[in-house]
Amino acid sequence: MRAVLSAWADDRKIEEVLSALSDEELRFLAFDWPVFAHAHQLPPQTNWSLWLLMGGRGAGKTRAGAEWIRARALGHGWCEPEFAGRIALIGETFADVREVMVEGVSGLLTVHPKEERPQWTPTRRRLEWPNGAVAQAFSAEDPEALRGPQFDIAWCDELAKWTYAEETFDMLQFGLRLGQKPRQLVTTTPKPVPLLKRLMKQAGTAITHAPTKANALFLAPGFLETVVGRYGGTRLGRQELDGELIEDRPDALWLRERLEAVRVDAAPDSLTRIVIAIDPPVTAHKTSDACGIVAAGLGADGKAYVLADRSRRPAKPSDWAEAAIGLWHGLKADCLIAEVNQGGDMVSEVIASADPSVPVKQVRATRGKFSRAEPVAMLYDQSKVFHAGAFPELEDEMADFGPGGLTSRRSPDRLDALVWAVSELMLGPKAEPKVRGL
Repeated sequence: MRAVLSAWADDRKIEEVLSALSDEELRFLAFDWPVFAHAHQLPPQTNWSLWLLMGGRGAGKTRAGAEWIRARALGHGWCEPEFAGRIALIGETFADVREVMVEGVSGLLTVHPKEERPQWTPTRRRLEWPNGAVAQAFSAEDPEALRGPQFDIAWCDELAKWTYAEETFDMLQFGLRLGQKPRQLVTTTPKPVPLLKRLMKQAGTAITHAPTKANALFLAPGFLETVVGRYGGTRLGRQELDGELIEDRPDALWLRERLEAVRVDAAPDSLTRIVIAIDPPVTAHKTSDACGIVAAGLGADGKAYVLADRSRRPAKPSDWAEAAIGLWHGLKADCLIAEVNQGGDMVSEVIASADPSVPVKQVRATRGKFSRAEPVAMLYDQSKVFHAGAFPELEDEMADFGPGGLTSRRSPDRLDALVWAVSELMLGPKAEPKVRGL
């Protein structure tokens, strides 16, 4: 059977494989969860008390939660041997518990074979298994309903959306007092809410991540192509598709909301000037800083458009020179802007040796990084700089850059290159604009 499933995974010949299976094998495939579950859908192999499964839309979070509850309620050995007789199911609202966690296409009633299926009584908000296990449904709109009941385990779904998140979660903790080791599973699309951030740092928490694409075989044809094409790389896409926790730094020069507001599908055709800015590293070791390489153009409308981010780490001079020159030719740029505080004439020499036709303008920093970046950030606030597409790594640096630099203490190389490029186009000496190609 495992060989058959392996062939399915390798060749994706779903119809051919399924047609070759007997009724018994099809039943096995449908209800033996560990055989075909993704790694992120199985409990972590650690001594956890809280399993936090953060994933994108359609990544299989609900199925993972339903299968874990099923295994614990029935005492399936693949999960853990201890039987959980009292279970809490908590969603944003009672309707969410009923329509997603219990009655949904990946919910508890669906994942059980008929002879094991629990009896669902909506009026009592209660699931009862033939072996005596009981699950009660609760809403995060009513934390007080959790005062009194006690449980072995709990499944909390979409915690980042809960109305009274802290109050509901606190009440649940007082009720998790049965069995040898009470445990709880939280399945959620991540949002930077205080409770979720606290749980991520809490002792005893095991975290698994899953992007939407991990479950591509079980999604509608064309779904990923459509949504990734529209939202890939944006803050919303990284949160809802990649399952990433995206948050702002309170003292950052750029807020992600502002970066989303200045995003456009493409730059205008009428660019009067295009520059490529390079912020070179001093060394080229694996732990060295990246080489920032960012392209930007000036529109006939007087606004700047970020066109590309080709930054790389690690980067030998020949590597970043090739990337910058390739971008220069590809965009038909006017010149390369190179910071030379640390590299001196090295940048010009490297570029000249690789392609003498590429003009290099050297710039030297006389102020700190934050002081140089402030005027550029102000241009963003004035809607004078736009991003022609999504640049996740660059935007991560922008949203994490404050008076003390990046929280990682690394050099903001992509950001430096961006600042040089936009400064050259918008803050340098005013030159008579010339329409490109004339």
